[in-house]
Amino acid sequence: MSKRDQIVAALQAIEPQHLDVLDESHMHSRGLETHYKVVLVSPVFDGLNAVKRHQKIYATLGDLMGQVHALALHTYTPSEWQQQGAAPDSPTCRGGSKHDLAH
Repeated sequence: MSKRDQIVAALQAIEPQHLDVLDESHMHSRGLETHYKVVLVSPVFDGLNAVKRHQKIYATLGDLMGQVHALALHTYTPSEWQQQGAAPDSPTCRGGSKHDLAH
């Protein structure tokens, strides 16, 4: 099972009404299955601020978080999603990181 599929399976616990998990690793220089964008709409987020929503996702993903370099989270309640309609596009990678520098 791909890492993307594992993330999708784990996030079912948050009762998504809409869920997109996009592997954006191809846009970065850190290898395969390293960068993901999650768009998750759930009534579970009602009354929670962005930090609490993200903490809920991190807790739900558990050990998978250690296997991912970057996770862009876009979390919405159903009413927010109805107003917003879409998540913002991901920025273009500027390339490189401290990890990539020669020692």
